[in-house]
Amino acid sequence: MALASLDVLAGQVAGPLVRPGDADYEEARHVRNGMIEAHPAAVARCTSTADVAAVVRYAADTGTPLALRGGGHSVPGFGTADDAVVADMSGMQSVEVDDGRRTATAAGGTTWGRFNDVTAAHGMATTGGIISTTGIGGLTLGGGIGYLSRGYGLSADNLVEAEVVTADGSVRTASEAQNADLFWALRGGGGNFGAVTSFTYRLHPVTTIVGGPMFFELDDAQALLEHYRSYIATAPREFGGFPAFQIAPPLPFIPEDRVGRPHFLLVFFWDGPEDEGMRIAQSFRDVAQPVAEAVGPVPYPALNSAFDGLYPAGLRHYWKAAYVGDLTDAAIAAHLEHGPQAPTVHSTVHLYPIDGAVHDVPADATAFGHRDASFAAVIVGAWPDGADDERGTRWVRDYYAAIAPHSQPGGYVNFASSDDQGKVAENYGANYGRLREVKRRYDPENLFRFNQNIRP
Repeated sequence: MALASLDVLAGQVAGPLVRPGDADYEEARHVRNGMIEAHPAAVARCTSTADVAAVVRYAADTGTPLALRGGGHSVPGFGTADDAVVADMSGMQSVEVDDGRRTATAAGGTTWGRFNDVTAAHGMATTGGIISTTGIGGLTLGGGIGYLSRGYGLSADNLVEAEVVTADGSVRTASEAQNADLFWALRGGGGNFGAVTSFTYRLHPVTTIVGGPMFFELDDAQALLEHYRSYIATAPREFGGFPAFQIAPPLPFIPEDRVGRPHFLLVFFWDGPEDEGMRIAQSFRDVAQPVAEAVGPVPYPALNSAFDGLYPAGLRHYWKAAYVGDLTDAAIAAHLEHGPQAPTVHSTVHLYPIDGAVHDVPADATAFGHRDASFAAVIVGAWPDGADDERGTRWVRDYYAAIAPHSQPGGYVNFASSDDQGKVAENYGANYGRLREVKRRYDPENLFRFNQNIRP
């Protein structure tokens, strides 16, 4: 019966339905996190909203688990599952810009790299992520933190309309004017409410920015973090840079004797006049002299893709996240202890500022429930070799345990791992109760459950 019904589904989708035994099944079953070893019943390579709707209806009608995949960057591997049918939207990459309205409409599988390249040709952008291979869907639905957050708000704050396939298989438009409760929930509530097949964003004039990495001695990290804390409190919103700890990779601008050694890192970002950006960069050099840097005017998409090489598909990932109000001396001390211990060049901690325009939005205006946080910390454990799983996971957990007492409850859902389901209420924050109400309305049977799941 299952095979027969999959044959029926194969006739309902225009894209290929990949099943065990097919030549491309091994490639189709994997997501980017190499730790994930799931074996779905089928992967539908969706080419349209109609394909996605057919997969959703099939899963609902047959009781088959349903996984949704866009960019495939989900650290817990939510884009696949054992015995599931996967609606793989990664081939749906269209982007259309409306210059008059200053909006862009992108298909559900679009990556930020594709989106940024198209909108840059029109001299515009919206808040995206830090890695350009990330899908717009997962990032936006979880909130969407990026370089432009302080200036223009979260990705979700710039969403003006979405096309959604809900659990009953119907295709709905979600906006302030249509299905407003669903639209509210999509902006920060994750993938709990449907398969979003199209996103329309508000765009902003963004062309050349001043940005790039600045590597410093570890001995200077405390002074630089204290300077950053002081500066960001009143910084112009054009500044979106963030501090990090990073083993120096083998890049042309990094001296050979620095490669492979841990450093304090400032990822500089300024979306304003070039001379002012260079002046602000100098203020950090006045605190400590970089040992290597590549800061200067570049197209926005160039910085958005600058870290892609560190995160190829197949790396093994384990992450933790925290929201931070004040970057206290005790919190800085915890970072100074654990940040330099990153086990691999792919492992890092980033401390993203989420004040400015993010704080302009009322706490109940969208589902994103942490408008009172000033920073979002992510501890990224990543390595290529399974032999490092225990060591890398332990570093992430120990680091998180050290910063947790100096953080607010909860963490950014897009950075959460599979063992964070017990913190779902805290991670969604102040709006969790209302999110459950919307979940009951649109997905009472919890068909969309491979996510940081809000149970009906």
